[in-house]
Amino acid sequence: MRETVAWRYINRDVVPFAAMIAVECVTVGSTTLYKAAALRGLSFYVFVFYSYVVSTLVLLPLTLIFGRSTRLPSAKSPVFFKIFLLALLGFMSMIAGCKGVEYSSPTLASAISTLTPAFTFTLAIVFRMERVRLRRSASQAKIIGTVVSMSGALVVVLYKGPKLLAASHYHNLTLSESSWILGGILLAAQYLLISVWLIIQTRIMEVYPQEITVVFMYSLCGTLISAPVCMFAEKDLTSFFLKPDVSLVSIMYTLYTRGVCI
Repeated sequence: MRETVAWRYINRDVVPFAAMIAVECVTVGSTTLYKAAALRGLSFYVFVFYSYVVSTLVLLPLTLIFGRSTRLPSAKSPVFFKIFLLALLGFMSMIAGCKGVEYSSPTLASAISTLTPAFTFTLAIVFRMERVRLRRSASQAKIIGTVVSMSGALVVVLYKGPKLLAASHYHNLTLSESSWILGGILLAAQYLLISVWLIIQTRIMEVYPQEITVVFMYSLCGTLISAPVCMFAEKDLTSFFLKPDVSLVSIMYTLYTRGVCI
């Protein structure tokens, strides 16, 4: 009896907490690797395109092996539309995040990523997925966590960011300071999109709880979205020919990161 209660506690509380820590760790590693690759000339269009393509190719055999008995949703079904919308939001968040990291730094990206729980909790309340009951400890913990996450991001922004309150300094911002501000805005937009992404993903899993199939279709739709956009936006098509250096490592690591996060 005690062992059963202990396992329930582990599966309900310990495992999700450990998973969130793992997601944060691998996300920081992915951001740092991408920044290193970008400094060596990797285009963020190439990075986004190959991230979706490689993940689709890797997930295809897994879907055929483990999802053979699963019926794929039709192209006219609400589930397929939600998965396509999920891929579109994921593509937009990756573009905003990659450009934001290029303009700023992985440190700022990690700091602003703490806003994701706050955004998600706020949107969950708006979409009536969460109910705030101030007398309950669960609601109190979520509110405190929201305040703490926003405070952590604010501390880093105020400590590392340029001065904006002084009027004379505002008109004399350097190029690096302006880029830092723009990068912060793009990163905030990325994590806002990720919060919406998480809510839609929850809706999908409620009606279609097939993890491998959903991830594969998400990657496939992401590939179909990113291929024309990235190839049209990238002026130097020779940049799509990758070399075995940090660029390739960052793309392969992003594949691992996506698997852990989803």
